[in-house]
Amino acid sequence: RVRIRPGKGNITINGSTLDEYMPTEVSRMIVKQPLVVTGNEGKYDLIVKVIGGGYSGQAGAIRHGLSRALVKANIENKAALKAAVDAEKAESTEE
Repeated sequence: RVRIRPGKGNITINGSTLDEYMPTEVSRMIVKQPLVVTGNEGKYDLIVKVIGGGYSGQAGAIRHGLSRALVKANIENKAALKAAVDAEKAESTEE
């Protein structure tokens, strides 16, 4: 479950900060990706509750939930998120 509210960019996952909870920089980057893509870094506080899977799977699940929450907060975020997904797909097919 990902909840967002206007704030200063604090990210809390299961009661811990992002840096405390996610062990790798890659996992932290995955969690923050929707905020970066939509230009919303530092504009929302995130409260996340996640269970099951490993850290990588949890990071992906948080990214998905955060993307949905950002679109719900502002439909204009959908275009930026879709463009990022399309670019990622194009990059993976080039390999």
